[in-house]
Amino acid sequence: MKGFLIGLGIGVGLGVLFAPMSGEETRNNISQRANDLADSAREAYESNRDRISRGVEQIRSSANNVVNQAKNTGADVAKDVQQRASNL
Repeated sequence: MKGFLIGLGIGVGLGVLFAPMSGEETRNNISQRANDLADSAREAYESNRDRISRGVEQIRSSANNVVNQAKNTGADVAKDVQQRASNL
């Protein structure tokens, strides 16, 4: 991502130097590109934030399932031990 941003900056700089547009047109163009880049970064951030949030929720759910299974298995083992002890 860092390399992309550096390349983008260099590309914009070279575009400004060699552009056949007036100063005002160039400034407007740069401003529009910067706004587009900011929008793109914001969308990527939100998308990744949502994806990570869903992943965390799935992990929590899986962990809860494992804990519940362990509790049930422990309870079953305890009952089995009690039954065997009472049969002795």
